[in-house]
Amino acid sequence: MTVQSTLREHWPEYLIDGALLGLFMVSACSFAVLLEHPGSPVHQAISNQGLRRTLGGIAMGLTNIALIYSPWGQRSGAHMNPAVTLTFLSRGKVKWSDAAFYIAAQFFGGLSGVLLAKLALGGAVAHAAVNHAATTPGAAGPWVAFVAEVVIACGLMLMVLTVSNTPKLARFTGCFAGLLVALYITVEAPLSGMSMNAARTLASALPGQTWTALWVYFTAPFLGMLGAAALYQRFAATPRAGCAKMHHSLRHRCIFCGHPGQVKASVPPASKSTNVCKAAPPMTTH
Repeated sequence: MTVQSTLREHWPEYLIDGALLGLFMVSACSFAVLLEHPGSPVHQAISNQGLRRTLGGIAMGLTNIALIYSPWGQRSGAHMNPAVTLTFLSRGKVKWSDAAFYIAAQFFGGLSGVLLAKLALGGAVAHAAVNHAATTPGAAGPWVAFVAEVVIACGLMLMVLTVSNTPKLARFTGCFAGLLVALYITVEAPLSGMSMNAARTLASALPGQTWTALWVYFTAPFLGMLGAAALYQRFAATPRAGCAKMHHSLRHRCIFCGHPGQVKASVPPASKSTNVCKAAPPMTTH
C-alpha cells in the first residue's frame, strides 16, 4: 500500500489512538486539579501528599484500563504512546507509514486533551500546583529522572510482551498495564513525574511552557521500551510476538494483522478476547 492509500484506509485508527491519549490527558488534568489544587475540597481533606499521589495513581491506572478495553481501544490497539508504536515497529508488527501517522495523532491528541481540560476547568489547570499535569524531574535531578524513566518504560514493555504472548494471560494485558501505571505513579513519580511518553509530556509542556529537562522524556521511554524488546527477543522461551494491540478483540478489524473484525455467533467465546491473533499469520517484516 502507498502512504496515500494507507492514510485513506486506516485514518479511523489514527484518529482514535490520538483521541484515546487526549482522553487520558483530560483525566490526568482533572484528577490533578481534584487532588492538588489548593482550593479543591479533596486536597484540603487529604493533607498527606503520598496518599494523594496513590489516589492519583489508582485513578490513572483505572483510566488506562478503561481506555484499553473500550471499543475505541480495541479498534486502534490503544498504543497512546510513540514509544509503544516504535517498539512494535521495531518488531515488524506495524508498518512504518502506520507508525508515522499513529505518532502524529498521539502528539496532536495529547495536546488537544490538555487544551480541552483547560477549557473545561479554566485557570485551575494552569495553577502552579497543577501546572497542566506536567511531568518534570524531581529533586534528584534530570539524570536520575532519565534512569528512572528508562527502567519503568522497560518494565512496562517487558510486561506487555510477556503477558500478551502468554495465551492464558493475554486478555489481561491491559489490566497489568493499568496496575503498573498506578504503581509507577505512586512510587516513581517523585523521581521523574512518571511519563514514559513523549507525547504525554509535550502535551502538558506546551500550554504551561514547562521545558524542564524535556530531553529526558524524548529519549528515555524510547530507549527503555526498545531495550525491553531486545531483552524479550534474547531471553524469551518463545520470542514470537502477538499483534500490535494491547487487547486484540476479534470484534474489531485489525490494521496490523489484517483481521477483518467480523465475529460470527459460531465463534467460541474464548477466541473473542486474545492478543495472539490466529486470524492471520504473524507479521515478520514490512
